[in-house]
Amino acid sequence: MTFSREEHVLIPESDLEGMSIDTLAVRAGQVRTGQLEHSDPIFPTSSFVYGSAAQAAARFGGEEPGNIYSRFTNPTVQAFEGRIAAMEGGERAVATASGMAAILSTCMALLKSGDHVVCSRGVFGTTNVLFQKYMARFGVETTFVSLTDMDEWAAAVRSETRMLFLETPSNPLCEVADLAALSELAKRSGALLVVDNCFCTPILQRPLDFGADIVIHSATKYLDGQGRCVGGVVVGPNALMDEVYGFLRSAGPTMSPFNAWVFLKGLETLPIRMRAHCENALELAKWLEQNPMVEEVFYSGLPAHPQHELAKSQQKGFGGVLSFRVSGGRTEAWAFIDATQMISITANLGDVKTTITHPATTTHGRLSDEDKAKAGITENLIRLSVGIEDVEDLKRDLSRGLEALGQ
Repeated sequence: MTFSREEHVLIPESDLEGMSIDTLAVRAGQVRTGQLEHSDPIFPTSSFVYGSAAQAAARFGGEEPGNIYSRFTNPTVQAFEGRIAAMEGGERAVATASGMAAILSTCMALLKSGDHVVCSRGVFGTTNVLFQKYMARFGVETTFVSLTDMDEWAAAVRSETRMLFLETPSNPLCEVADLAALSELAKRSGALLVVDNCFCTPILQRPLDFGADIVIHSATKYLDGQGRCVGGVVVGPNALMDEVYGFLRSAGPTMSPFNAWVFLKGLETLPIRMRAHCENALELAKWLEQNPMVEEVFYSGLPAHPQHELAKSQQKGFGGVLSFRVSGGRTEAWAFIDATQMISITANLGDVKTTITHPATTTHGRLSDEDKAKAGITENLIRLSVGIEDVEDLKRDLSRGLEALGQ
C-alpha cells in the first residue's frame, strides 16, 4: 500500500475485521501520513489548508470529505474516535472536551423541550445536577428511579419519554442494571437507551451488544488511565452520531488533538490495565468484607452482591471501583481516609494509582440530603478506585485507616 504525502491515511477497518478487542485497542483507528510513522502522530493545528478556493468551498459545503477546522475535524481526534468506536462495536464515535460534555452534547442533540428522561439515581452527582437543574431549564423533565427496579423504570415511562439514562455499575454503590431488559423497555417506549460505560470500559462490557443505543465515556478515567487529560466520547449509530457531531460543530465542546493523542496511547494498554484493576479490586473487596470495622462492601464481584450473577452474565470482569461503609459517620470516614499515606485522596477514578474519596462531600456533595439518602450516599460511605499497585501494599495502607477507626 502506498501513501500520498498530502493525505492522512486511516488504516482500513477491513484489515481489523474479526480481531480481538485487545488488538483493536492497539491498532484500530490508526492514522499514518506519508512519512509512514509507526506511532500515532499529533496534528496540533487549528485549521487546514486547501489546494484551491473551489476545494475550500467543497469541504465547507460537505461535497468533499476532509479536514476543515479542528473544532470539529482533526486527524488525531478522528483516530481516537475510530479506535473507541471499534472497541465498543459502534458505527461511529464523537469525541468531546469532557465526560460531562459528552452527556450534555448527547442531550442537547437528541432532546427538545417537552421531552422526558428516566434516569437512574445511581449516577455521578454532576450528572444528576445536569438533568435536574440545567436540562430542566430547557423544558426537559427527568424522573429518577432505582437502577435495579424494573417496575420503577416501567412505571416512570411516559408518552413523552425519549431517553433512558444510566450508569452500570453505578457510582459509587456498584449496582448493576439489566441492560437487555432496559433495552426491551426502551424499544417498547420509543426511547433511546443511553449507557455510561465509564466503570467497565469496552474491555469488560459492551452495552451496544445488549441493545443500548448509545454508549458514553468519561475518557478522563480508565481510557487514559493515568490522570493526565480530561475528555469524553459518545458512541453509537451513524444517524444519532450525526446529530451529536452537529451539536459539537456548532457549540464547540470538542476534544483537543493533544488530549486525543494521550487517549490513543491510553487505549493501547487498556486491556492489561483493566485486568490488573479487577484482580486487585476483588482481592481488596474480599479483604475488607472480613473486617469488623467495615459494615458493608459494595462490589459486584462478591458473591453476596445482589446482582453478582447478572454482572457475570454481561461483564467480563467486575471493575476496579468499590465502596464500603465504615462503623460511624462522617468523622470516622474522614479519619479513615486521612490515615492512609500512599493512596491518593482525590475524587478522580480509573487511574493506575489507587484513589480514595468521601462521596457525600465530594462527587455527590451538591445533591440535597434527600437525594443523597435516596441514592444511598451515606456519611460513612467511602469510595475506592483501585489501582495497579501491589495489593499487599494497598492492604498495608488501608490498614492504617482501619486502625484509625479503632482509636
